[in-house]
Amino acid sequence: MKTIIHLGALAWKQMSRHRLRSLLTIAGVAAGMFLYSAVETMQQSLGKATESQARDTTLVVYRENRFCPATSRLPEHYQPDIERIEGVVEAIPIQIVVNNCGASLDVIAFRGVPPEDLKRFNPDLEILEGSFEDWADRGDGALLGEHFAKRRGLKPGDQFEAVGVRVFVAGIIRSEEAQDNNVAYVHLPFLQQASRVGLGNVTQFNVRVDSPERLEAVASKIDALFASDAAPTDTRPEKAFFAQTAKDMIEMIHFTRWLAFGAVIAVLALVANSLLLVVRGGEKENAILQTLGFSRKAVGGLVLWEGAMLGLAGGIVGCFAATGFFRWKQFTLGNEGLTLALQPDFLITGYGLLIAILLGFGASLWPAFVASRKPIVESLRAT
Repeated sequence: MKTIIHLGALAWKQMSRHRLRSLLTIAGVAAGMFLYSAVETMQQSLGKATESQARDTTLVVYRENRFCPATSRLPEHYQPDIERIEGVVEAIPIQIVVNNCGASLDVIAFRGVPPEDLKRFNPDLEILEGSFEDWADRGDGALLGEHFAKRRGLKPGDQFEAVGVRVFVAGIIRSEEAQDNNVAYVHLPFLQQASRVGLGNVTQFNVRVDSPERLEAVASKIDALFASDAAPTDTRPEKAFFAQTAKDMIEMIHFTRWLAFGAVIAVLALVANSLLLVVRGGEKENAILQTLGFSRKAVGGLVLWEGAMLGLAGGIVGCFAATGFFRWKQFTLGNEGLTLALQPDFLITGYGLLIAILLGFGASLWPAFVASRKPIVESLRAT
C-alpha cells in the first residue's frame, strides 16, 4: 500500500515538472467532460419528464388533432362530465398561453387555473417568497416557478408583460413537478380575457385518477364520451403526452448521445497521446528508475497513476463547470407549450468524475505497457 502511495506522489511530481503539458491535457479532458456532463444533464432531465413512474396518476385531456395550445380549445363545461366518470378523483381546467409554440430555449408559459383549485390539485406546491393569499386576492397576480423567476430576474412585487399579458408577481413557488417550476400560474378568467380566447374555453384539462392502473381505462372513457361532440378529445397520461407532443425536441436530445460518445473517445485519445509522449520523452528517466531498484511494474504503475490524475483533474474542472453553468443560466427547452428544465444533478457530477478517472486509467494502459517493457540498455541509449 505504501508503495502505491509513493508512486502516486512521484507521479504528481512528474506532472508538476511538465506544467504546460499537464495543463493542456487537463484542459482537453475538462472540455470533453464538460460536454459529457451537459449531455447527461439533458438526458436525465428528459427522463424525469417522460418516464412513467408507479405513482403517476395524472391524465391530460387535449383537443384531438391539435398541437400548439393556441389551437386546442375545449369547452370548460366538460369538467363536471369528466369528474362523473368512474375512477376520476378531480379535474382542473387549464388555459395555456405561450410566446412560442416551436422548439425554443426561452419559453414563457402562462397557465390559467381556477384559484380555488390550484392548491387542491397541486398539494406539493411550496411558496418560497410572497404568499398564496396575495395571489388569490389579486386578479392579475401570478405565481412564478422558481426557475422561471430566476431566469427572468423577477421577485414578488414586480410586474412584467409577455405575449400581451401583463401580470403582478405575487409569489415564487417550488414543486416536485418540473413543469410547475417553469411556468407562471395566473387566474383562469384573467388569462381567458387577456388572451382573447373568451370565457368558457380552455386549452386542456388535467385529470387525477384514483389509481395508476386505471389511467388507460379512464382515458378511453373520456375520449369515448366526447367522440361525437363538436370538440373531440385526445387523452393521455401526462408524461406520455409530453413525450408525444415534444417528440421533435426529444429526438434532438437523444441525438446528443453521440456527442457524449465523441467526448469520451476524445478524452481517451488525448490522455493516451499525452502519456505516450511522456513515455517516449522520459525513456532515460524510466531506465534510471529501474537501475535504482524500481521494477517494471512500478514504472508502469507510475504511468497509470499519472493517467488517473490527469483524468481526475480534468473531470473536476469539466464536471463542476457544467454543473455551475446550468445552475447559472437556468436553461429551459420548450416545445408546443411544454417546458423542460435542464437541471444539474450532483449525481451526474459524481458519475462524471468516476468516468474521467476510469478514462484516464484506461488511456494509460498502453503507454504503461510500453514503458514497462522497454529494455534498460535501449532506454539509456535513447537520445
